[in-house]
Amino acid sequence: MSEYRRVREELLVNPHTWLITGVAGFIGSNLLEELLKLDQTVIGMDNFATGHRHNLEKVRALVSEAQWQRFTFHELDIRNIEQCRKAVAGADYVLHQAALGSVPRSINDPLTTNDTNSTGFLNMLVAARDAGVKRFVYAASSSTYGDHPGLPKQEALIGKPLSPYAVTKYVNELYADVFARTYGMETIGLRYFNVFGPRQDPKGAYAAVIPRWIEELYRGTTCRINGDGETSRDFCFVDNTVQMNLLAASAADPQAVNQVYNVAFGARTTLNELFTEIRDRLAQRHPHIAAVQPEYGEFRAGDVRHSLADISKATTLLGYAPTHDLQQGLDVTTQWFLEEFEAVS
Repeated sequence: MSEYRRVREELLVNPHTWLITGVAGFIGSNLLEELLKLDQTVIGMDNFATGHRHNLEKVRALVSEAQWQRFTFHELDIRNIEQCRKAVAGADYVLHQAALGSVPRSINDPLTTNDTNSTGFLNMLVAARDAGVKRFVYAASSSTYGDHPGLPKQEALIGKPLSPYAVTKYVNELYADVFARTYGMETIGLRYFNVFGPRQDPKGAYAAVIPRWIEELYRGTTCRINGDGETSRDFCFVDNTVQMNLLAASAADPQAVNQVYNVAFGARTTLNELFTEIRDRLAQRHPHIAAVQPEYGEFRAGDVRHSLADISKATTLLGYAPTHDLQQGLDVTTQWFLEEFEAVS
């Protein structure tokens, strides 16, 4: 039996109360769906800066009414300490997903990024400490590796941050470590590598590449690749990310706690390869897409050239076993987006 299956079965027998910050976002709503399907009690908070009410409605349609009644939502902002205290009251575990993502966004507006990702994070740590939560699991980022050239990326070896966003995510790790040492809190940071999947927002200037390209190919608008397309990333399907959050929250081994872990699949894909993978899947339903070519532009400021995760620490200490590689994840993701687009066309 896999460790994740064991954890899920244990949760069904011994349910808990969970707080998900950023619950209306892409990853947050996927965590909500999984926890409700496991009959957990969930408190959610979001200020809708990047999350969407329709994500919550989609989750509601996927769970039973009894499961949905286990969910309490608060429209609150992590930048307000008293609102954080209100949300965390009664929670056993915190899954902190709320943040302003995007390297370009942070370069354009470092103040708001810092206010949300650094001050908001500290507010949540203080509120969780004072409420006596069992464990605080938070979304860290692969951007923390900065300019360190080594591949694959190993948790103990990082470089200098290349963007304000990366700075804030590294600060999160430093604060979590200090709170563990100073106050005896249990924290685990999850360095996400290019997470993708259903409910990821394809719109806006800071949309992630996979949902954006899916929509652009479907709509017949230009797909733009920053640089020569040989930039590579370790793309991680959202189900793998959900697994890691639950494993991190449930880990019983003391050595597994107060750590940071890579959350990825452990394989590298260039943007050119990714474009072809997405285009070929859409062309199966819409053959005219097969001839579409991308447009190339300048490299983007703050981006690293290559990224690949070493996931051995997560597999060893947490029992992490990713269920979806890039191809399997794209199968699910493109199918989901096509059904969404076609439902309203």
